[in-house]
Order: sequence, then C-alpha cells, then structure tokens
Amino acid sequence: MSEPLRQPKKKNPIARTRLPTRPPAARSRTAHGLTRAAAEGRFELQVCADCGAVQYPPRELCGACLSERLRWEPVADGGMLVATTVLRHSNDLYFRERLPWRVGTVRLDAGPSAIAHVHEDCAEGGRVRLALKLDRSGQAVLHALPEKDTPNMHDAPQLRESTCDPKYRRVLVTDGKCATGMAVAKAMLAAGAGTVFLGDPSTWKTLPAFDAFAASDERLQVVGLDVTDSDSVERLAASIGGKVDILVNTAGHLRDGGVIDAKGVLLARDAFEVNVLGLMRLAQAFGPGMRFRAADGTNNAAAWVNLLSIHALAALPARAAWSASQAAALSLSRSLRAEMGTAGVRVMNVFAGPVEDEWEQLTPPPKIAPAALAKAIVGGLKDGVEDLYVGDVAEELRQRLRENHKAVERELGA
Repeated sequence: MSEPLRQPKKKNPIARTRLPTRPPAARSRTAHGLTRAAAEGRFELQVCADCGAVQYPPRELCGACLSERLRWEPVADGGMLVATTVLRHSNDLYFRERLPWRVGTVRLDAGPSAIAHVHEDCAEGGRVRLALKLDRSGQAVLHALPEKDTPNMHDAPQLRESTCDPKYRRVLVTDGKCATGMAVAKAMLAAGAGTVFLGDPSTWKTLPAFDAFAASDERLQVVGLDVTDSDSVERLAASIGGKVDILVNTAGHLRDGGVIDAKGVLLARDAFEVNVLGLMRLAQAFGPGMRFRAADGTNNAAAWVNLLSIHALAALPARAAWSASQAAALSLSRSLRAEMGTAGVRVMNVFAGPVEDEWEQLTPPPKIAPAALAKAIVGGLKDGVEDLYVGDVAEELRQRLRENHKAVERELGA
C-alpha cells in the first residue's frame, strides 16, 4: 500500500531550488484526441465506425479493417496488468530526477494493449483501471490505477506528478470574503491543505461570518487583496508570492444589463476591471514565482484555478458586459495556460452554472451551492483536469453547444 504523504519540513533557505523540467511533449494532431479527453477527466479511445474495433495508440486508419471512420468514444477502462518493470535509469532529465518509475503493459477489456504508468498499489497479473491524465507537459498519458481506491492512493509520488492534490499545499483564495471563497477555503482545509491564505478585498467592511470563519482554524491566514488595485496585488505577492502552491481566483463582478440600454460603459468597465484586468494583475504578480517553484520538492507550485461562468462560452444577452468579460477572461486564461505550462503548472478553468449567492437571487433553479462548487474544484485538482463543468446548467449548455451552437445562441437571445 502507498505510504501516507508526510508534512514536508521547512525548506533550507540556501538550498538549491530544483528548476522545472517537463516530460517529452511530442504528439501527433490525432493523439490530441486523448489530450481533450484527459483535460475533461474522461476515458475515450478511437472506435472504428465500420467494424467497432477499439484503437490504441491513436491512428489515422483502423488497424483491423483500414477504415478512415474513427470516432472518439467512451470505452471500458478496465484491464489486466500483464507485466511491469521499474525504470532506474533514464536519459531524459525529467524522469532522471524522479526515478525509480514504474511502467507496465495493460491488456484492456476493450481490446488493445497499452503501455502505462503503473501505480505502486497495482499487482502484476491483477485487475486495474486505466485513466487518462495530463502530465507536466500538458499531454495525455495513461495511468494504471488500482481497480478500487486504496488508502493513501493519491499520495503516491508518481500519481502526484500528474495531479494537483491540495494536501499539505499552500493555497491562496483571492476573494475569501464571498460565499464561494469561504466554501473553497473550507474544502481546501478538508482536503488537507497546509495553509490557506484568505484574500480580503474590503478590509474596511466587517462581516461576522467571515471573521468567525477566519478564526476557526489556525491554518487560515487573512491577507488584504483587492484585484482592482495593482499596489495591493504586488504588495501581497512580495509577501507570500514565493509560498503559494495553488491559486484559486474567486474574485468576480456580476451585474445585469444589456448593450443598448446600458446608458454608458461604467458597468462594462467595472466587470472588466475585476474579471479580466484583475486576472492579469494576479498573473503578472504571482505567475513568475509559481513558475519558478514548479518543481520545488514534494509540494511544488501546482495549479492556478480560474472560476468562470459557462456563459464565457455562450453569451447571455441580459448580462452582456458580464458575458463579454467572462469570454475575455477565458481567452486570457488560455494564454496564461500556455505560459504557465512551460513550467508544468496546471491552469484549470471552472465553468459553473448559476451559483446560490446574493447576485443570483432572482435566477430560477437549478443553482449550485457554493459548497458543491468548492467540492468539485477540489475533485478537479485531485484528478488533474484542465476544464471542469459544474452544475446542471453548465453540463446542459456544454452538450448543446457541441450539438448546435447556433441553436444555443438563438435560445439565449430569446
């Protein structure tokens, strides 16, 4: 069984910081079908539309009948671990720093055989389940995991390399005063986070629930942080920027209003100031430190989480400026992903439906409870996904956008 992860000792300030390296990233365009599935936490392989043969590795033609009609579909993830070996030498710098490394051959129930990274709790000749994970280079790789979860399974160093488990990591929640921010902080503490920094965007404002929560656990530290104020962001980054392992951007600005009847651009300016420029200020202040610490010991800088709305993908005309700011934030987040990805730091975009808070009082159900959203975020970090869809509304719009995005546009406009 996996050994439980131990609380790391404080780092020697004069000790060398291991510079981030990445595993080989070369993939064909076809193989990025695996990347898409891994980014959303699904297990999909190519299936021939003519003969039904499951393909692995990804290819242009069916290996059984040479058909070109290969579709990406969910398939059974079970299999038999046929053989394993432990690598104790590698010419690749990334793996050389992380040896020993266990790999093996798995015969899938769906048909093909595949070479996968093998979890230490898997026994040769036994049943396993395969999962697609994103490695530090952002590419999909296969992991053979125990058929059923085992104690401390997520603490295994090899699996931890492809996930962003909050256990013992230090987390910054940018707006810890909102309902979602407090829920995220609670979920991070429950997941074993070592320290949670609670951003307070309005230190002048007293909120009894926030004060009581901040005093409820010694791992919570309240810090002043207003994402609309460059000086506030830079001062905090100078203070704790070298300590943050996971940043969760919960800061947001939501108001109703269309385009023609808005009577000015103040509404749009406020939305962009928080949702877009606030994200840019955070990235410029905290991004360099997180990239530098992306390989720094057991609890390296691991993830950047942006809370977005599903309407970043499908505009809601009744909230035109807000929808536009969400779309701009998504575009900015994807650029941030490319830059953070050079060091192996995961950028996870959370697409949520309406959340049960003060700004969604008139929105009809279904709505997401902040605690449910926070739980989903922690689950996404543990699974190492890039795109997380939370709530019935988000899941429905996601499916409808894939089927007919024009229909969604017309329906939301009506």
